[in-house]
Amino acid sequence: LNRPEGKILEPVGVFEALKQHGKYETGQLFLHSVFGYRGIVLFPWHARLYDRDVSPAAAAPDSVGHGSKEVKGKMHTYYQVLIDTRDCPHISQRSQTEAVTFLANHDDSRALYAIPGLDYVSHEDILPYNSTEQVPIQHELFERFLLFDPSRNPPFTARDTLRAWQEKNHPWLELSDVHRETTENIRVTVIPFYMGMREAQNSHVYWWRYCIRLENQGNEVVQLRERHWRIFSLSGTLETVRGRGVVGKEPVLSREQPAFQYSSHVSLQAPSGHMWGTFCFERTDGSHFDVRIPPFSLESNKYDKAPPTGYPL
Repeated sequence: LNRPEGKILEPVGVFEALKQHGKYETGQLFLHSVFGYRGIVLFPWHARLYDRDVSPAAAAPDSVGHGSKEVKGKMHTYYQVLIDTRDCPHISQRSQTEAVTFLANHDDSRALYAIPGLDYVSHEDILPYNSTEQVPIQHELFERFLLFDPSRNPPFTARDTLRAWQEKNHPWLELSDVHRETTENIRVTVIPFYMGMREAQNSHVYWWRYCIRLENQGNEVVQLRERHWRIFSLSGTLETVRGRGVVGKEPVLSREQPAFQYSSHVSLQAPSGHMWGTFCFERTDGSHFDVRIPPFSLESNKYDKAPPTGYPL
């Protein structure tokens, strides 16, 4: 482990048994099993997971088409969590730490504001631990959202401010659908979020953000080189977007650093549409291969009312 000269490793807590059934509660401390950061659970979400991965025995050799069969969603638990700010610099090359964004409250339809150190994690991402510290996670929202209560397990409980914030903002925070597909050992997970509608030049513009995680489940070192998106709008338009890398990066996925996570945004002049595409990866021998991005729908929802409120200052 690379660390500054003279710096010693300090224990952060004691691991607990993984929950095979049920869910983790508000206040559960954990290490992220993929990105390694310290975090704490704010609250759980129940999402429909559309998993396009099938066992090799069941996969047809020519099963390339996205629409070849219907994929049924199954319910899965995800969590809204806070990331310890001390760990943000160490994961910033592999995972955005400002991935949760809102449309701003004023008329500029392109203005976004981000909440730093807020993430979504699946049940499998969590390695639970406990700590005797009253403030084990450093984040500006920690003590505003959570109250130390040694009589409880976990010993942190939601303050009224957290419950009020969740209640007010859940239309823009709640994840409902998760899409997953693996090509040549590269698993792509997509979570779309509806962000709201803005009026612009006498028309309506609908905004979504989407979070994407890329995971290398094989032994080969690969690098993402290009993205190729197809964006279909209910208004009848089909847009093609092609470019180098993602969010200005061309991440390398290896056994040591197998995953990369980022988020981006898309707007349509219709209340719904869908997106799909491919990522082009390069192997160490210079050869290339395409990885499918599972198709996902962009749906507006019934919560299209006032813009979200900021977090308490």
